Amino acid sequence: MGHCGGVVLVTLALFCFFVSVKGEANFEDDFLFSLAANHDYKDALGKGILFFEGQRSGKLPSSQRVTWRGDSALSDGKPEGANLVGGYYDAGDNVKFVWPMAFSVCLLSWAAVEYQQEISSANQLKHLRDAIRWGADFILEAHTSPTTLYTQVGDGNSDHQCWERPEDMDTSRALFKITSNSPGSEAAAEAAAALAAASIVFKGVDSNYSSRLLRNSESLFDFADKYRGSYQGSCPFYCSYSGYQDELLWAASWLYKASRNKTYLNYVSSNKGWSQVVSEFSWDNKFVGAQTLLAKEFYGGKKDLEKYKNDIESFICAVMPGSSSVQIRTTPGGLLYTRDSSNLQYVTTVTMALLIHSKTISAAQSGGVQCGSAKFSASQIRAFAKSQVDYILGNNPMKTSYMVGFGSKYPTQLHHRGASIPSIRVHPTKVGCNEGQNLYFSSTKPNPNIHVGALVGGPNSNDQFNDVRSDYSHLEPTSYINAAFVGSVAAFLAENNENYLQLSRVKTTAELYTANI
Repeated sequence: MGHCGGVVLVTLALFCFFVSVKGEANFEDDFLFSLAANHDYKDALGKGILFFEGQRSGKLPSSQRVTWRGDSALSDGKPEGANLVGGYYDAGDNVKFVWPMAFSVCLLSWAAVEYQQEISSANQLKHLRDAIRWGADFILEAHTSPTTLYTQVGDGNSDHQCWERPEDMDTSRALFKITSNSPGSEAAAEAAAALAAASIVFKGVDSNYSSRLLRNSESLFDFADKYRGSYQGSCPFYCSYSGYQDELLWAASWLYKASRNKTYLNYVSSNKGWSQVVSEFSWDNKFVGAQTLLAKEFYGGKKDLEKYKNDIESFICAVMPGSSSVQIRTTPGGLLYTRDSSNLQYVTTVTMALLIHSKTISAAQSGGVQCGSAKFSASQIRAFAKSQVDYILGNNPMKTSYMVGFGSKYPTQLHHRGASIPSIRVHPTKVGCNEGQNLYFSSTKPNPNIHVGALVGGPNSNDQFNDVRSDYSHLEPTSYINAAFVGSVAAFLAENNENYLQLSRVKTTAELYTANI
């Protein structure tokens, strides 16, 4: 049809969506919105994946692209004879939490499975696989026996009282683990889900590694299911510890997808009574993830899984504007708003689930999702999900990108220890806790290192955002915000820049690899 035809189709789809949810629309405003809301999704994807290299712990490889980082935490696990070097720092601190780390690995793997062709066309598939493997390798090492999984490295209390680069870290590297006597089904099942999902990613790339991932996943699932108990460890940001049934369903769903072993299909079928209608999808609540996976199986012929299909569509009704049963409202600027603590983590996960389910119902030609008197087609669900991605990338009242290094305006005071203190390559002298606090945390200057691709917690409920380092609820990045965003933005890679008006030049990822402010 040509470039102009592509713009018209997208414009009309978005216009129809806004008419349906508002009941009325100003054509001129919505037309301009639809043109302004398109971004360089390929660039956003690359930067979103690059972020994970800045979060790496351990011995960095020669291929490391984020050069302001150095080797760190090279003795993790040694006091107990375990090799816990590697993995990812959870957020802007220097603690490694296996539960949310595994969730991030699982979401990255889901993106690689669901959008392999699109990500490959953007030349990012190798980088994505590297990001997945870095986390999966750590989970494998943390699973030291069939009934032992290390779940945390570092003491959150002492770490959070210290503003120090990972390379200088001298705070406690205390170890926490779950065992048959002290179980934590949430963490074990999440690790199982991550390894099962990763096994699919590497199945045609490294069959031996893929098989190892799957074997460990099965072992972790058995551990989580046989020794049921709620995790008693600490958690980052908001968590509700809402039970482990969601993680068990999530893990069994991935194990069935990875192995096609009917044992896992029977498991989710037998335990469908666990499935709940919820209004969020997060590292602490996986019902929506399991429902999204199993709804696809339902439409593929597994009719016994209808409850999961119904529950995911009830979730969609809870978040879609215009639904009679909406539970999660949007800000005046249109951003889904679940809670103030790192809100973008919920936006990105919801968006990823909406996009995958819209793809499922489109392929099944189901006709859409009925929400009381309102009905949403696959294209309308996708259009709303797109509005969330575009809001994050700059189409918002603050006219700022919430991804560091993307666009002409983005957060400069990221709440992140390594980014806020000069690189060890530039300033090799040790920076202690107090010095870090006084000279760098309390500084009003932009961070000396641009943590390219980092997504912050986002604006408040009124779309307002203050770029102040101390405001961790809105300025701190996390691995799971980025992981879900990778799976969201990948869905729009076909809508690349050649089809749309460019409102501003976006710096390339290469220009920002080693950039300093």
